[in-house]
Amino acid sequence: MDVPQFQALIAEVTRQLDARALDASLADWLNARYGAGSPGYEALAEACRTGVAEGWLCNREGGGIRYGRVIKPTPDTHGFSVDVVDMADLAGPHHVHPNGEIDLIMPLTPGATFDGHPAGWCVYGPGTAHRPTVAQGRALVLYLLPDGAIEFTRNA
Repeated sequence: MDVPQFQALIAEVTRQLDARALDASLADWLNARYGAGSPGYEALAEACRTGVAEGWLCNREGGGIRYGRVIKPTPDTHGFSVDVVDMADLAGPHHVHPNGEIDLIMPLTPGATFDGHPAGWCVYGPGTAHRPTVAQGRALVLYLLPDGAIEFTRNA
């Protein structure tokens, strides 16, 4: 697996997201189509684990979080950027999602959660904000950001 292969895998998902509203119904659709245990979920999770092990994913570190933007928003990914973080039992920096955020949660520790969500997908609509929090162990989280938009804040 390399970055172009990873991008092709992501593009299979993002092409189906093009022009969809980022809301609870999208999270339901993603979990029905690519939910934990499905072939699509397993392919993405394996690609992320491989990328971390090979060093081309999560190649930066700060505040106990390994992270990195592996793909900038391009037409190939239908305008979504792709970031992956590796977190264990901590809260990350507060930020706002101007255009929303789609998250794929891949626990590395059985039962680990992201913002209270188990393995699978969660979706934050435009204008939402949070401190991304992994609890009950360690997880990889893949972020799809429309137009790559994210605004870090000083809020706790």
